[in-house]
Amino acid sequence: MVTVHDVARVAGVSISTVSRALATPERVAAPTRERVTAAARELGYRPNRAASVLRAGRSGALGLVVPDLANPYFAAVAKGAQARARERGLGLFVVDTEENADLEVEAVLGLAPQTDGLLLCSPRAAERSVAALAGRPAVLVNQDVDGVPSVVLDHETGMLRALEHLRALGHRRVAYVGGPENSWSDARRRAGLEAASRRVGDVEVVSLGAFRPQVEGGRAAADLVVATGATAVVTFNDLVAVGLVERLRARGLGVPDDVSVVGCDDAYVAELVTPALTTLRSDLRDVGRVAVDHLVRRVESRVHDASAPDVVETLPVELVVRSSTAPPRPSAGGRPDPS
Repeated sequence: MVTVHDVARVAGVSISTVSRALATPERVAAPTRERVTAAARELGYRPNRAASVLRAGRSGALGLVVPDLANPYFAAVAKGAQARARERGLGLFVVDTEENADLEVEAVLGLAPQTDGLLLCSPRAAERSVAALAGRPAVLVNQDVDGVPSVVLDHETGMLRALEHLRALGHRRVAYVGGPENSWSDARRRAGLEAASRRVGDVEVVSLGAFRPQVEGGRAAADLVVATGATAVVTFNDLVAVGLVERLRARGLGVPDDVSVVGCDDAYVAELVTPALTTLRSDLRDVGRVAVDHLVRRVESRVHDASAPDVVETLPVELVVRSSTAPPRPSAGGRPDPS
């Protein structure tokens, strides 16, 4: 039977270094970590994580609470979190709260005693959910609450890139179709577009109300977009963009001929719809992986009280240009050419 002593001998490091490299890889220098993992693979070594967590008085499981697992955004984050938890020898319970704030709080209350810590992804009742944790370790994703570490996306830069792109194409009136009223990401995207509008100077942003973050929300918003006279629109996510394109076509409008469309998240649907969506991309699986790393560090260091320093890691967002954006036609303005 291969032991940690064998791995340490082959890698040329101490036993404690092997343990750190396999349990908390971020605490070990990359060359050493790679040497240890290579030795472990060569020898076929598998650490007994279950025994180690039991010795530490832990359950060996984490929890992930998401608003809607059917949404590709949250499914991708969950995939990344699950993969990282598995790499660390941990289980992951995933709960879908169906965009219901009360169900979210109930989920937190139910999961907290059964897990070593929770990931709250885009919580719809952030303050209440954090309070329900009663001091247990937690990490927020796409939300920011004092005293709780979080992993967020650079929405502000993303919105600037989107508006710069549309301006370069010649668009001067851009609509924004928002998401849920209690969405932190939606608030950051709106603020990012407003700041971008001030920065570029000659593009007017028309901010529309809250819509469901699904295809139905895009369908519901399309007529309002047309009424604004905007030649381009940015949507809360790619699902909303898909519904928007569908409804615009039903009205006899072309994308991007009459209205250019920019989505957010670069979910798998972005390339399946016709035309393929120009969108803002972030590595959603990496969001889940990074969030798990932060949570494990918090669990292992026992730093989970309200006085702990805030840790906010901001991950990049980039613009992916596809076929749904183009220069506006002289007759464009959200309406077909009357000729």
